[in-house]
Amino acid sequence: MRRRLAPLAVLAVGLAACRQDMHDQPKYKPLAASDFFADGQAARPLVEDTVPRGGLRGDALLHTGKQGADFADLFPFTVDLAVLQRGRERYEVYCTPCHGRAGYGDGMVVLRGFRSRPASFHEQRLRDKPAGYFFDVITSGFGAMLDYSAQLTVRDRWAVVAYLRALQLSQNAPPELVPPDERARLAQEVRR
Repeated sequence: MRRRLAPLAVLAVGLAACRQDMHDQPKYKPLAASDFFADGQAARPLVEDTVPRGGLRGDALLHTGKQGADFADLFPFTVDLAVLQRGRERYEVYCTPCHGRAGYGDGMVVLRGFRSRPASFHEQRLRDKPAGYFFDVITSGFGAMLDYSAQLTVRDRWAVVAYLRALQLSQNAPPELVPPDERARLAQEVRR
């Protein structure tokens, strides 16, 4: 009988020792009231002359897409092939479901019945928007589009904007920008 009861006794002692200390600990929920602090708030203000981790944003253009109060039409860093490739990769992951691969607003979500079709990036009004405008929309969202600030880092958002500009140029480039040998090749293909 003792051999049968011994495992049950050990199990009972083990379960009794199992407490939810982390669950039952004294804590404040966000923005809860507090009797402990004189101001009655549990949330504490930042300590003077300190900067929270990730809070130093000295480059306004990089973090807001603006110069002063206006959206900037320049990039906060040099756009090279690596930036464009990263922008294309991020665009294809996060943007093509709604905007489509070429940016016409014909992504799979739209083809499957999403009622709020996104605008084409190739509309004149969007070709005329400064780069900072697109950065702000990716960061903050616009209309039915949610913000992507949690999914895309600041540099990745700028890379997507750079790729978006390349998409716009690819669909609306003047013939003078095409190298002469490519123009000749394209002219031959059109004649066929």
